[in-house]
Amino acid sequence: MKTGKECLYEGMYIINATLSEEARKKALDKIISGIVERGGEVHKIHDQGRRRMAYEVQGKREGFYYLLYFSLSPVKQKELVNDYQLHEDLLRFMTMRTEKILETLEFKPLKPIER
Repeated sequence: MKTGKECLYEGMYIINATLSEEARKKALDKIISGIVERGGEVHKIHDQGRRRMAYEVQGKREGFYYLLYFSLSPVKQKELVNDYQLHEDLLRFMTMRTEKILETLEFKPLKPIER
């Protein structure tokens, strides 16, 4: 059952790097099923792999990074945030509205600082 107008979201998720591959897949499946169970649709998943974090989070220095594009109503998106806070294998997450789905991730080089 869909409630209200759906919006396109971009979500970045950092999953605990100490998990086994099977446990990591289950943690990602839990995130995806939370979206689908609320009437949403996952459009694209970018697996960024294991990366070192800029600072320690919950005693961890590394995590597996995933970028998901999904559609969901704003009311249901707020429910997801509550679920994420209880997800023990999810170290950090951030969700933003977006206008388009990026098929590939490309980063522009930084411009040198002029002095």
